[in-house]
Amino acid sequence: MHGIFTLILVSPLLTLSYNCENITVNFPSNFIFATSTSAYQIEGGWNEDGKSPSVWDTFTHKRPEKIFDHSNGDISVDSYNLFKKDVEALKSIGFQQYRFSISWPRIVINGTKVNIKGIDYYNKLINDLLRNNIEPVVTMFHWDLPQYLQDLGGFTNPLIVNYFEYYANILFENFGDRVKTWITINEPMTFCIGGYSEGRTGPAVEAPGIGEYLCGHYSLLSHAAAYRLYKNKFYEQQKGEIGLSLNLRYSYPKDDSVNNSYVNQVLDFTNGWLLNPIFGDKGNYPEEMIELFKRKSVNEQMWSRLPIYSKQEIENLQGSADFLGVNYYTSRLAAPKNSGSDFSPFFDNDINVEFHVDESWIKGSTNWMYVVPEGLYDLLIWIREKYKNPKVFITENGFPDLSGINDVGRINYVKHHLLSVSRAIKSNCNVVGYTYWSLLDNFEWSDGYTQKFGLFYVNISSESKDRVPKSSAQFFKELIKNRKFTM
Repeated sequence: MHGIFTLILVSPLLTLSYNCENITVNFPSNFIFATSTSAYQIEGGWNEDGKSPSVWDTFTHKRPEKIFDHSNGDISVDSYNLFKKDVEALKSIGFQQYRFSISWPRIVINGTKVNIKGIDYYNKLINDLLRNNIEPVVTMFHWDLPQYLQDLGGFTNPLIVNYFEYYANILFENFGDRVKTWITINEPMTFCIGGYSEGRTGPAVEAPGIGEYLCGHYSLLSHAAAYRLYKNKFYEQQKGEIGLSLNLRYSYPKDDSVNNSYVNQVLDFTNGWLLNPIFGDKGNYPEEMIELFKRKSVNEQMWSRLPIYSKQEIENLQGSADFLGVNYYTSRLAAPKNSGSDFSPFFDNDINVEFHVDESWIKGSTNWMYVVPEGLYDLLIWIREKYKNPKVFITENGFPDLSGINDVGRINYVKHHLLSVSRAIKSNCNVVGYTYWSLLDNFEWSDGYTQKFGLFYVNISSESKDRVPKSSAQFFKELIKNRKFTM
């Protein structure tokens, strides 16, 4: 997860309670606690056993200056060779599920050639998890697109839908007898804006105002293709569930001059852009968003920069998820951009929004992280009301710091966000599980190894790369055992 919007610091305008004492927070016995990782961030083994390059291999090798510490994921915490240490760490806490991603370029070479050694690796991991009573939750794509497919245009090329469906079929055939929870795509907004618009992350395409919308469009169609494939070909025997994970935020008015109708429109655009086609009533982008781009196309004397879905695509998209994965880290204050601002084509310019933060909010160690636990509660209520209360997993929620085993800040962050989840459940939101990001300190994309999200510390420079539990690991162990904690 990374911030994707420009921030402006403002004086305190929104008061959110972060200091609570003597409150006991309880969770039902069937509520799931899990943790998560992604392949490029932990596996290493970037060219071992036939794996082909991903866009992040290419990006970090050719543009190391784009990474804060000039590092890469070539070795990382070496989970490709040390996955049993990961399973031991999971078991020591008692997590019920482990959400990890499969590396597409480790499984498929040059678009269609299956790499058996890649299949073998994930079979070993899945089997070891199941032996230890940990349910595997598999993300099919967490940003490490095969470079071969990017050379064809990646998520701006309609053919990506066919390639993704082909890849999904391989996963279902090889792992679907044991994997019962699938996440197709992780955070399309983040990699579409960062990778296909701003060009600041892999695959480093700079096409603002065009690239992000093409990428989002074909990401959702890829998801729907995998979902329909599973339901038509595999569900009868495998009986699993499929969803996708979206990074969502809540937006509040910057001040009294910003009316609620504007903020609702911001929510519809920022969250609804990728939510609405799947969970909305019509299987398409929000109507106001479609109309906005129709008007822009007239002014710009070109076709709409927001791609158009066909009737068949709309039918495939609508309802194409058994659950919604919510990745939540922070929220923002929103206001319209000043009339003198730069309105060149780009997502937040297109929707006329400028994001601000309240200087009273607690700040994490990275520049986009501000602690707004109330935003998670309000987001879940918004989803309940806007999209008829779908089944929701919190598939990521985490706190960055710079180092340290006694990570009190992380524990406080988790407690207050779990309080918001508990409140949402009591308000009849259909939230069934919480997944902490991340199990391990690992490669954090553009931040390299400088930001630490893990429950376990790993000395990257050591040969053994032991997983050392932090205080937050002990917190989760007690939480899972007792199903409650005290603020």
